[in-house]
Amino acid sequence: MSWRIAVASIDGVLITEHFGRSRWFYIIDVQRDGTGVVVERRSVPPLCEGGDHTGAGMEARITALKDCIAVLVAKIGSTAQQRLALAGISVFEEPAQIETAVKQVAAYYLRIHKPE
Repeated sequence: MSWRIAVASIDGVLITEHFGRSRWFYIIDVQRDGTGVVVERRSVPPLCEGGDHTGAGMEARITALKDCIAVLVAKIGSTAQQRLALAGISVFEEPAQIETAVKQVAAYYLRIHKPE
């Protein structure tokens, strides 16, 4: 069992980006033991147009992350968080090292999805 997550990061080491400002997400497959494998650095459509969020931009961004069970971001607004939740994507606002956060995500999902 593994979980696919999207991480908003500039460098692939730290969770550094705001959900709406990130130009790409590192897509990581998280294993039960807390290890993660980066499968790609995925570009996402812009969320803002002229300083304002657009509905189309939000939908395009969520669609681009649809295969992920969660996103890890440094910061996120309440509207984006609600829209992700409606799409079945959990949000973890955790400006930390990716490796540490991935272990925490694995521990969380192991607790709520008891292993078979």
